[in-house]
Amino acid sequence: MSADAPPLSRLVARDALQLVLAVTLVGLVLFAVTGVWPPMVAVESGSMEPHLERGDLVVVTDEDRYAGPSADDHGIVTASASDGYQRVGAEGDVIVYAPPTRDGSPIIHRAVFYVDAGENWYDEANSAYVRGANSCAELRNCPAPHAGYITQGDNNGYYDQASSIAPPVRPEWIKAKAQFHVPYLGTVRLELQDAL
Repeated sequence: MSADAPPLSRLVARDALQLVLAVTLVGLVLFAVTGVWPPMVAVESGSMEPHLERGDLVVVTDEDRYAGPSADDHGIVTASASDGYQRVGAEGDVIVYAPPTRDGSPIIHRAVFYVDAGENWYDEANSAYVRGANSCAELRNCPAPHAGYITQGDNNGYYDQASSIAPPVRPEWIKAKAQFHVPYLGTVRLELQDAL
């Protein structure tokens, strides 16, 4: 090392500072583009297969950003109102939501249709996904206890609201909506989470 060269500790400190600044800059750009933090989520279950698999990394945005052509007042396009609009492999938006009573990670499922408070949504529902109910009286969360979205994992046999997953999803419970995914890139994060 020449006499004019900075000491090794200074070089390491400079490199560490440059790395921190680069990571911060990338984070700020991602936040500016997506409007949410974190801007990516890892899929933790197989409920959205075949369109999203466990370990996929999903890039998400604020629900009002990049709204589809038939988006409602909350920026969400439901599968029933999609008019051909697709996101993550099928019609309608995939939303990330967390009811206040939920412990653990938020749920990432497709918004199928919207219901108003007190609405008998049995007639609008696909009878294959209502868990054997033959009327609103036999269907969990029917009539709707409040306005919100009826949701379903693409690989699930029933609506979330026909099982014990969640009541209709209030717009304020929505944390983000999916834009696209990168297969298996979230696997490392899930493995670390499982190890802890």
